[in-house]
Amino acid sequence: MKPRTIISMEQALSMTYATLRFVHLGWRVIRLEATPAPGDRQPGDPNRYVGGKIADDDRRSYYVAPNVGKEAIALNLKEPEGQAILRRLIEALEVDVFCCNTIPSRYAKLGIDYATLSRAKPDLIWAGISAQGPAYPDVPGYDPMIQAMLGLMEVTGDPNGPPTLMGIPVVDLKAGDEVYANVLLALADKAETGQGRRIDVSMAQAAASWLITLLPLIDMNCGPEEITRWGSAHRKFIPTNAYPTKDGFIYMALGSNVQWQRLTAIPKFAPLKAGGRRDAAEGRYREREDIYREIGAITAQHDAAVIAADFAKAQVPHARINDIRAAHALELVRAKMPATTAPGGRTIRLQPPAVDLPGAAAHYRFAPKYGEHTDAILAEAGFTADERAGILARGLASGPLA
Repeated sequence: MKPRTIISMEQALSMTYATLRFVHLGWRVIRLEATPAPGDRQPGDPNRYVGGKIADDDRRSYYVAPNVGKEAIALNLKEPEGQAILRRLIEALEVDVFCCNTIPSRYAKLGIDYATLSRAKPDLIWAGISAQGPAYPDVPGYDPMIQAMLGLMEVTGDPNGPPTLMGIPVVDLKAGDEVYANVLLALADKAETGQGRRIDVSMAQAAASWLITLLPLIDMNCGPEEITRWGSAHRKFIPTNAYPTKDGFIYMALGSNVQWQRLTAIPKFAPLKAGGRRDAAEGRYREREDIYREIGAITAQHDAAVIAADFAKAQVPHARINDIRAAHALELVRAKMPATTAPGGRTIRLQPPAVDLPGAAAHYRFAPKYGEHTDAILAEAGFTADERAGILARGLASGPLA
């Protein structure tokens, strides 16, 4: 697929992550942000100003990784003239995809709705992320509140503790992946029909789609324990869980009766067999609390390396429970990590792309400053130097802050 051009009115993480995936494909991504309000010294994407300062005040640690390889412009879309500039950019730059993640009630007010932009370019693909979709146009949304609303927090954490937020923003990332997949689907359809498409991604619906092991159980007369917190244990595959060792924790995962037989064939775990009454999944489910306790008592007597060696020899699936520094050091991760270079010359290794891509870059341009490319992109769209100066003077666009 040939490289495409995207303009994305993005902030926070959900859409920013989606367009990063297009950067990985070698596409051009221009992030669109608002011009400063009077007295505003931190305009644009709030994520620019979150975390440690990496390059300057508007490129802090929470902003950098999702925005490498992108360009940045700032337009005042509250004014009709600013909206006209956006439409001209879409036409002149032959933009393939427009993205946004603001509340749907603002689409028409800012002139970014599908009907308006598709008049400027009829085959435009338009993709929006919102909390609950266009049926709920005024509802704002962030990952944690969607996790709370859709029950993800209720099924995460210690069963004797409170509902718990997941350790990464899974709803943001899921919504971003849905934009990525559906834009590619729309491009495939466009190749056959020549038509653009509107794509609406609801964070709530995307999150609900992941509840495949939970929501259907309601109509299957499930027990209450099946749809609540289980800590690190699996709700069905017993005795999948985290177990203590002398020097940390190890995770053991069993997905079949055959794997149970392998586990109980290890001499130190042989007592778990209990005369064969646990050989089927139903028996292990009934006696799960006893099984967890018995396994934990065994593993706690040994170093993790000893238990891991036993599991490996018996082909029992397992893994050390690593912290993020240890995950960063794994060769399977490090070998796939691209990098960027901060203005001061520091190399920053980035998270791997989701899959290996032919010709994927090993190095990406550092995340852009606020409004860094405004003048250059306006010039590319055919605005003269005098026109660009007037646009900036009237507050219809903004370059980097002094």
